[in-house]
Amino acid sequence: MNAAPDQAPREEGPAVATAPAPAPSPRPRPKQMTPWHVVLLDDDHHTYDYVIRMMRSVFGHTEESAYQIADKVNAEGRAVCMTTHKDLAELKRDQVPRSGRTRSSPCARGP
Repeated sequence: MNAAPDQAPREEGPAVATAPAPAPSPRPRPKQMTPWHVVLLDDDHHTYDYVIRMMRSVFGHTEESAYQIADKVNAEGRAVCMTTHKDLAELKRDQVPRSGRTRSSPCARGP
């Protein structure tokens, strides 16, 4: 071993180990989907009974939560029925007019 004249001789040995770089995650995390609201608007054609039945059949709400949404629509003119990703929100929006007419709402859209 040769050392510089003003330095002490160094010992040679195994290389210094360093921590390995973290391995890339096996799967990239999916992006968070933007939430969309399905909003029910008030009108003069649909009854509480119709709205409650529609909320239960289309959105799967309980009788109590369906009544609360119907009451909010009546009081405020609108209410959020569901918050979800865009594709499901559009599907539910399209299912609302197909949920059926009632005898008390002859001009309502539906099958």
